[in-house]
Amino acid sequence: MAEEKDIFKQLFEQEEPFTEKQQKIVEAAIEMFAEKGYASTSTSQIAKKAGVAEGTIFRHYKTKKDLLLSIVSPTMAKLIAPFVIRDINKVLDAKYERYEDFLKAMIMNRQEFLKDNMTVFKILIQEIPFHPELKEQFKEHIARKIFEKFTALVDHYKEKGQIIDLPSPAVVRFSATSIFGLLLVRYVFLPEEDWDDEKEIEMTVQMIMNGVGKE
Repeated sequence: MAEEKDIFKQLFEQEEPFTEKQQKIVEAAIEMFAEKGYASTSTSQIAKKAGVAEGTIFRHYKTKKDLLLSIVSPTMAKLIAPFVIRDINKVLDAKYERYEDFLKAMIMNRQEFLKDNMTVFKILIQEIPFHPELKEQFKEHIARKIFEKFTALVDHYKEKGQIIDLPSPAVVRFSATSIFGLLLVRYVFLPEEDWDDEKEIEMTVQMIMNGVGKE
């Protein structure tokens, strides 16, 4: 949780610093949105958890939606997106010899990120599908940049003769969906199961390679 606390600290220290009450409101909202979801959380519940009057929330945020956006937008644009892009560059710079080595490194990297940032991640995956503003921000700050870099990487491994002759965007979609599916089940849907992470990573990489790799 240390890194997750660091993310919240950076959020509170943005260009327009939060007041003490505003910080309490945001901390309470983050916890409750992650635990119960945006739709099932009321401003009165947030106020109670934050130890402030409900009217205080509306002095800082016009609506509950504004409160959600104040949490997710800067977190995505300033904190999560740069972290994700930086890690993608890190993997690209490592110049893995094989596509499967790259895949394994990416899964392990994302695992570590999720372990430290599960609260924010839960809010993102729960709310992005239902809020067009968040969806657009996700596409602008994360999805498009990652997709471009991932596609260039697939092109590289195709030139090396390691990936079959499929459109690179299709290979990216298949690979990313497999990786995200594993992480989603592992850390969101069934975290209480007895997981053998090393074995699951190996099987996921093998399934991807069976689909797109050359013999």
